[in-house]
Amino acid sequence: MPMMSSENGIRVFLSYAQSDQQWARMLSEYLDAEGFQVFDPAVLLPGDNWSLEIGRALDISEAMVVLISPAGVSSPWVQREIQYALGSERFQDRLIPIEVEPTKDFPWVLNHLPWIKLEGNLAEAGQQVSEILHASGESDVHAGSH
Repeated sequence: MPMMSSENGIRVFLSYAQSDQQWARMLSEYLDAEGFQVFDPAVLLPGDNWSLEIGRALDISEAMVVLISPAGVSSPWVQREIQYALGSERFQDRLIPIEVEPTKDFPWVLNHLPWIKLEGNLAEAGQQVSEILHASGESDVHAGSH
């Protein structure tokens, strides 16, 4: 499966609408450079079984970053991926929405999550994601040691 590019680090699923692919690519490169293993659905080819490959990627991912935009919140794929993450304990404290374009009609359940507004500075947003994921990883280590 065309999964993730690094051998260590938290496995991150990147969820976004096709029209947000440029933001997703830049964020994926940033997170990869920070040591995260990123699954970007853009690596899937037209002949691939998209549902199967995305399902496999979700099964082994430990975090999800979802790009929020009007196109993203209306995408059935993005909606299903968010629902999957909300229903899985593995994504607790590791579902991170990034608003890449002002959006009014996002799922209300995302209100209680650490919300990042892109505001044109991808490196700053990437750093915030990195900090959230590293903090959630540390809490997992501490929880496992007690």
